[in-house]
Amino acid sequence: MRVALPDSALAGARKSLRASLQARRRRVARAERARASTLAALNADRLLRLRAGWRIGLYAALADELDSAPLIALAQARGCRIYLPRIDRRRVGRKMRFVEMIGPQRLNRLGIAEPQGSRMLGARWLDVVFLPLVGFDSRGVRLGTGGGFYDRAFAFRRWRSVWHAPRLVGLGYAFQQVERITPAAHDVLMDAVVTEQGVIQCATG
Repeated sequence: MRVALPDSALAGARKSLRASLQARRRRVARAERARASTLAALNADRLLRLRAGWRIGLYAALADELDSAPLIALAQARGCRIYLPRIDRRRVGRKMRFVEMIGPQRLNRLGIAEPQGSRMLGARWLDVVFLPLVGFDSRGVRLGTGGGFYDRAFAFRRWRSVWHAPRLVGLGYAFQQVERITPAAHDVLMDAVVTEQGVIQCATG
């Protein structure tokens, strides 16, 4: 029988794992990051066969994350519409919104580029969302940076029994996969993860 960890122990274990994986991610050389990002974009296209008109949620990568730029370029070449997250700090809970990648962008306080346009789309109406991650396991449990923005944005998926759109696909390096991440109560599971080495279809997908 598996014993559930107390909240404090779970938070501590996740914090330690997060720090270890982030440190390893920072050691990736620039040339290796570029190569891995291109391969991951190609693997994402093989998985999904990106099509014109699809509404795709993506992210503007930080310097140590797998670069999303090759996938954004590929999806745009396929005729997809790209939506990037924007954190609205004027609202309670600092809600994350998805805004179409058109026009000017501005760096937020974390150094993440956010679109400044007004073409927003509710998270449930996206076709596919590629999520940044720090770590993941084969069941689709995602370890993020700890802000909880994606879990809150897609919390509605936890209450659906049939329709699980949009499809949630993690994007990261192969070394970010670990044997098991103990999920928190608020975690929203991913359907698949794409890395430079291929595609991991998660247990929920």
